[in-house]
Amino acid sequence: MSAAIVPSSRRVRLLLAGLAAVAVLLLTYASGVVSAGLYSPGDNSPEAGFVRDMSLHHAQAVEMGMLAYQKATDPEVRKEGYDIALTQENQRGMMKAWLDKWHVSRTSINPPMSWMPGGSAMMSQDGRMPGMASDEELTKLNTATGKDFDILFCQLMTRHHLGGIHMADEILKQSDNPDILMLVQSMKSGQQNEINIFNSILARLGAKPTQ
Repeated sequence: MSAAIVPSSRRVRLLLAGLAAVAVLLLTYASGVVSAGLYSPGDNSPEAGFVRDMSLHHAQAVEMGMLAYQKATDPEVRKEGYDIALTQENQRGMMKAWLDKWHVSRTSINPPMSWMPGGSAMMSQDGRMPGMASDEELTKLNTATGKDFDILFCQLMTRHHLGGIHMADEILKQSDNPDILMLVQSMKSGQQNEINIFNSILARLGAKPTQ
């Protein structure tokens, strides 16, 4: 009868240490998954404030984008308008769904931009968030035609995107919510790319990036 193979004490210690390390990793992972699944931003959280405000910010971009799709004479401007309207309307839908998932109201008694340090001071006197066009500017855009329309749209949308990127940068400092981080990074990248396109269009049309 052959003798039983008895592992050395050193091998046993190494095996137990390895199993313990694996157990710690599994528990850490499970803890992260559970906490991520249980945690939802509250009604007064920066995430909820950002989503509410950015939904309104996007609404104006969608309006302007559809106007460009209908009125622009430059094919590139028309395409960009359609892309902006489609992309930002989809993002608005995602953000509204998050508010419902988080069980928070789609509106708030808090003033816009209050989730952002110093945000209230960035509001215009007529209550516009950073980069948004005024009623007067929207009226001017609606009545503009031809090349004048194409130039004004690119100028207003460039400013609009810059304001949105500023808001996005701030929520990235305040939030570690994975949904927020993924959308906001995509939002920033897309809008910066569109700003570059607008600058190229404006240069081609002999205009400046701003009015």
